This record gives sequence, structure tokens and C-alpha cells, in this order.
Amino acid sequence: MLWNSVVGKLWATIMLLVAVVLIILGVFLLQYIDIWFNEDAHDIKILFIVVAIIGFLLSTFFAFFLSAKIQQPLLQLKNAADSVSQGNYSTRVDIRSTDEIGELANTFNHMTEQLDKLIHDLNHEKNHLTSILRSMGDSVITFDAAGQVILTNPSGHLLINQWSGLKHEWHDDELSNNDAHYESVPMPLRELYQSVMEKGHDLSEKVHVHTNVWSVVMAPLQSNGVVRGAVAVIRNVTEEHKLEKLRRDFVANISHEIRTPLSMLQGYSEALLDDIVASPEEGKELVQVIHDESLRMGRLVNDFLDIARMEAGHVEMNFHEIDLCHVLKRVHRKFQVYAKEREVRLQLDIPNEPLTMLEADEDRLEQVLTNLLDNALRHTPAGKSITIAGHQADVNGEAFIQIMVRDEGQGIPVEDVPYVFERFYKADKARKRGASSGTGLGLAIVKNLIDLHKGRIVVESAVGVGTSFTLLLPVDYHQ
Repeated sequence: MLWNSVVGKLWATIMLLVAVVLIILGVFLLQYIDIWFNEDAHDIKILFIVVAIIGFLLSTFFAFFLSAKIQQPLLQLKNAADSVSQGNYSTRVDIRSTDEIGELANTFNHMTEQLDKLIHDLNHEKNHLTSILRSMGDSVITFDAAGQVILTNPSGHLLINQWSGLKHEWHDDELSNNDAHYESVPMPLRELYQSVMEKGHDLSEKVHVHTNVWSVVMAPLQSNGVVRGAVAVIRNVTEEHKLEKLRRDFVANISHEIRTPLSMLQGYSEALLDDIVASPEEGKELVQVIHDESLRMGRLVNDFLDIARMEAGHVEMNFHEIDLCHVLKRVHRKFQVYAKEREVRLQLDIPNEPLTMLEADEDRLEQVLTNLLDNALRHTPAGKSITIAGHQADVNGEAFIQIMVRDEGQGIPVEDVPYVFERFYKADKARKRGASSGTGLGLAIVKNLIDLHKGRIVVESAVGVGTSFTLLLPVDYHQ
């Protein structure tokens, strides 16, 4: 607009000067026409005036024509610049002259071409980053300097919605004085966000929210040395945290389980080697203890091998048709003597007709029942009873065999019931050696073996009342 105004004023000035010159020249000539041309002076005056008017009109016409000719490419450049300013980066001007305006047009076209390419590359990178963020399982949340959320991926958006109502549940001692400045930052992230904004470098920590554990890595967003926000990457590590806790508990439990029989084996064997046994009967007792502890260690090693094979998928199953009544009777007979020694009643409740499974591994199912009965006997006090029951069942038109092992023992706490089938988990947290000690592997093995038979197992328990394990095994493995 400024350039057009300057050009317009320039041509107006030129036309004014031309008109002034013509007028002055005409006045000067008119004064001398009568002197130079006595007879034809009038006609010459008329001719002169007509020629002056025609010249003035022609000069004015050409002035406007040339002005429009010069202004047209400038107007094209202006309109193209307006189009670019509105976001149309593919705009080009069609000016083919070789003068300065043509060079300006070529430079403008090159600029818009490079700008269009740059914007296209930026949009491509933006879409690429957006796709990466959208596909990430981790939650990504970006905050500005005021704590406002400016960017999230879908997982981060859901997490913000979940944590938005935690303010009233957070303890007062966990709130800081600057909370009023960062109300948009979720409470679990607020303290870490403040630290990142103050220190200006990456920080990470684990955040506990209800029963979940979250790993948070937060980094500052800096521009010219000024922290203008922070980006947080959040991952749910509840399972990893739980597995790590189980691993620590397992190491502690298994260290005790192995150390105790080893100490007894060493102590009693040294007593026999040093010949400090007072009588043959005492010697036999020591030998019996050594034998029992070696069997205990053997069972422990076998449990390790079984669970390792199952987790690696290398379990060999020998499927064939079996009668579960024979398995139940055999297990009942095997534990009958042990139950009498503990003064526990061991009852068997099975039908007269066979409980036939078309495809099952008899040894593995005996191992399942052995583990369940071993647990029941270790946790059932004297004077109580344990019942083993089996019968046919129909579920949604499909044939199953239902087996139940029910005891009147100490029971399992409610908070431990969901985890009893996890490897290395022990509902009894005490590590003292005793009749109820175990490695935490038995029920994990049971669950794996039942899964291999395409069956289901359910546990019901109440503290002080007892525990009941119910197995549902399909009659036909392929049903």
C-alpha cells in the first residue's frame, strides 16, 4: 500500500508539472501570436488551444496507463503476500518481466516455495511425532510454565482424568506452599514438577497412587536458558513392583528353607561322625532327621524344576483316558497315615460310578491333589477335618468333573486370596520353620497344571473357618 501511494503521488506530480508547463507555454505563446501573425492570429489561437487540449489529454492518458502498468505487478505481489499471510503457502506470482520487479517476483516465488517445503516438512514431522505419541503405551504429559497441560497422548489424557479428583484424597503434609500456582498439575506429579521447574534438569521417581505404582520421568523444556515448562513420561510399573517384591520375598524365604535343612544335615552328620551319640536309638533318630531333611530338600528342588519347566513351556504331558476315582482313592490312602498322626480326620466323598476323563495326565493330577492336601494338612489343627470330594458336573451343556478339597484350617486373609496362585507367594508371611512352612510354589504349580488340562480352579476362604479349593476339569480335553 505504501509503494502504491508513492507511485500514485509521483505520477500526479509529473502530470501537474506537465500541465503547468503547457499552461505557461500557452500563455506565453498567446501573447505573441497577434504580433507574429496579424491576419491569421485567431485561427492559430484556436488551433493552438485544440492541440494543447489534445496533448494534455494524451499525456494524462499515457500517465494513467503507465501508472496502471507499473502498479499491476506490485498489486499481484501484495495480494500474494496477503495469501501467504493467511496460510496459503503454495501461492505464486506470474510476473515474467526482466526488470527489478521481475527479479522481485522470482525472489518472492522462491521464498514461498522454500516456505511451503519447510511447512510441509514440519507438518510431516508433527504427524510423525503425533503417531508415535498416540501409539505409546506410556503416558506423556506436557506442562507450560504455569502448570497448564498443553499436550498429551491418549494414555496421558486418561491418566489426567483419573488423577484430577485426587486433591481431596491427598494428605495435607504432602501439599506444598506453591500449590496455588500449579492447580492444573495432578497432585501425584506436583512436587516433582516444582522440583524440575526450580532445578532445571531431569528428575525421576516412583509415585504410589492407591494400589498402583507409577514410574515418572520428568524433563524441563528450555528456551534460551529459561525453563518454559516440563514434559513427563509416566509408566505403570505396578506389576514390575509386585514381581520385585515377590522376588525379594522368595529369596528371603528360600534362603531360610535351604539354610535350615543344610544346618540340620551338617549338625547331625557331625554328631554321628564325632561318635557323640549316647545310644543306638538316638543314632537312628539322628539318621531319620537327616533322611527327612534330605527328602525335604529333594521336594524343594523338584518344585523349582517343575515351575521352571512350566514357565518355559517344556512340560511333558501324558494324556490318556483315566478314572479320577482311582486317583482320589490313592491320594486319600497316601495321606491317611499322616492325617492320623496329626489327629486330623481325612474324609473321601466320591460316587460309586467312575469319574472318567477322556484325556488327562494321571500323574500330574495326582501331583495337584498331593499339593492341595499337603497345604491343607499343614494348616489344619488337630481335631478338625479335611474332605476330598468328586462328582460329575454339567456347565452350559458340557460335561465336567468337579473336585473339591475343603479343610477346617486357619484360613487365608481376604487380601491374600487373589494372589495365592502366584509363584513364590506365601499368605503366611512368617519365615519361622514349622509345620506350616512352605516355599510358595505348590499352588503356582497346581494352577499351571490345571491350565494345561484346560480346567479351572477357584479358592474360597475365611480366616478361622477354613479353605476350599474347587477344581473343574473337562471330561473331553477338546470340548
